[in-house]
Amino acid sequence: MIKLKLTILFMVFIIVSGCTEFALLMSGSSIAISQNAYVKVYNGMDVLTIMHSEKSIKKHIYDKGKKHVQTLTRIVND
Repeated sequence: MIKLKLTILFMVFIIVSGCTEFALLMSGSSIAISQNAYVKVYNGMDVLTIMHSEKSIKKHIYDKGKKHVQTLTRIVND
C-alpha cells in the first residue's frame, strides 16, 4: 500500500515539475518570463491597465463577473 502511494507521489512530482513555465504564466503576476509574443502583449496591456486604473485585467474581469452573478442571483430570487 505504501509503495503505491509513493509511486503516485513520485509520478505527480515528475509531471508537475515539467510545467514550471506554465506555472509562471498562470501565477497571477503581471510580469512573466516567456518568449511568447502573445504573453508579452498581454503583460504590456496589463501594465498599462494597472497604470491607468490601478486594477489588473484579471481584477476587471472578476469585478464584472461578480456584478453579473449578483444581478442573476437577484433575478432568480425575485
